[in-house]
Amino acid sequence: MKSMTIIISLIIIGLLAGALSGLVGVGGGIIMVPLLVLFLGFNQFQAQGTSLAVLLVPTTAIAVFNYYKQGYVNWKFALIIAVFFLVGSFFGSKLALSLDQKMLKKVFSIVLIIIAGKMLLEK
Repeated sequence: MKSMTIIISLIIIGLLAGALSGLVGVGGGIIMVPLLVLFLGFNQFQAQGTSLAVLLVPTTAIAVFNYYKQGYVNWKFALIIAVFFLVGSFFGSKLALSLDQKMLKKVFSIVLIIIAGKMLLEK
């Protein structure tokens, strides 16, 4: 792939992930990972690692600020979730890296299907 095509693809992935993150609170796993795999040929490990790396910097701070201004952020709950998110992400990444890539893709796909199905069927 030409470097300009890669850069444009990365820009589009970033815009889509950012827009959907601000819109519905998703971005990394649901948007970036599949797009990196499908359009840039990343393997599942590369896509997940890159998606997580994006979250190292406060990329969602602007969106959080907008929700905060409207009174939609529960800081106490967010802090508790964040602490345990750190613990869970450590062990989850260790588990993911111990799996075969085909199995990891299947697990990833099943998780997306379950979440989508539950949300679609919710009353």
